[in-house]
Amino acid sequence: MKPITRTVWILSLVSLFTDMASEILYPIMPIYLKSIGFSILLIGILEGLVEAVAGLSKGYFGQLSDSKVKRAPFVQLGYSLSAISKPMMAFFVYPLWIFFARTTDRLGKGIRTGARDAMLSAETNKTNKGKVFGFHRSMDTFGAVLGPALALVYLYFYPEDYINLFYIAFIPGVLAVVASFLLKDKKIETTSQKKKINFFSFIKYWKQSSAEYRKVVRGLLFFALFNSSDVFLLLKAKDAGLDDTWVIGIYIFYNLIYALTAYPLGSFADKIGLKKMFLFGLIIFSLVYFGMGLTTNLYTIIALFFGYGIYAAATEGISKAWITNICKDENTATAVGTYTAFQSILAMAASVMAGLLWFYFGANVTFFITAIATIFVVFYFLQLKLSA
Repeated sequence: MKPITRTVWILSLVSLFTDMASEILYPIMPIYLKSIGFSILLIGILEGLVEAVAGLSKGYFGQLSDSKVKRAPFVQLGYSLSAISKPMMAFFVYPLWIFFARTTDRLGKGIRTGARDAMLSAETNKTNKGKVFGFHRSMDTFGAVLGPALALVYLYFYPEDYINLFYIAFIPGVLAVVASFLLKDKKIETTSQKKKINFFSFIKYWKQSSAEYRKVVRGLLFFALFNSSDVFLLLKAKDAGLDDTWVIGIYIFYNLIYALTAYPLGSFADKIGLKKMFLFGLIIFSLVYFGMGLTTNLYTIIALFFGYGIYAAATEGISKAWITNICKDENTATAVGTYTAFQSILAMAASVMAGLLWFYFGANVTFFITAIATIFVVFYFLQLKLSA
């Protein structure tokens, strides 16, 4: 089987354009919301609620995709909603409208995630899964390099012209949607009977899934409970003396390292095993967080962001490839959707917990606790006998 097929290329380009559209707005979203009257508290509530919607919807729409035995329509609808949400943010400034626009964007992600990853998995076998998922993550993350870079250049020439950035972000969003309509569903053989699906019925999959799936996902979710937002790493960089422009620059640098290494690390994972590569990533993550807790040196922090890019490349695509290896083909979207649903909720909890630890005990304690918890996850996986 040719590893990077036409479908993999299309899905990867769609993700690149979509991430580019989203990341154009990443540097200015909090600034824009504050400029139209949002308090920090309201921004926090807004982002928490929309992420909860996205998280839970991943499980539901993943299972719905398996039930309908369809992938492409979910991918197309999901990317379309994310695209149209960009200009919606610029039309009105009322909180309810902003909430609706942000929910539309994150709901789009919830609709497409399980179906997209199932479609990627269908283009692989167990000998090249890391390579394919790594390639997709690499292309996706290049969007996270191009988007903020474009935003920085635009704001350099047109300071505080936030509204037009929302319209500019619509352009790669439209390109993503157009590309998504080149996708075609493969015929999927299924022996399962179609069941009535409600919003939380994906939770039942946990009991029906294999013991290996539950063991792997338990470890992944425990890690998610301590893996807080990248914002805390960026705050550390700012505390070390970087101004806002350089903080965005170091975020671009991290994504560039991630994009450049995701494909080769995915290919290497196929040779040594997905579990080994994932554990390598966790060890790097733990070292990065220990380092963040120990240093205030600017150059050391930049080096740690290099390591953080390696960690992301070694884990984010690999974890999904691993999950698709240990579930039935007919349940792929449900398996990925269930995991990512719980992961999204726990990631929110992780950020809240990190914020409280930072507020009451300082940055160093926050980073040390995360690093130590990650070491426990490494030992958990080391003592498990798994096939991947």
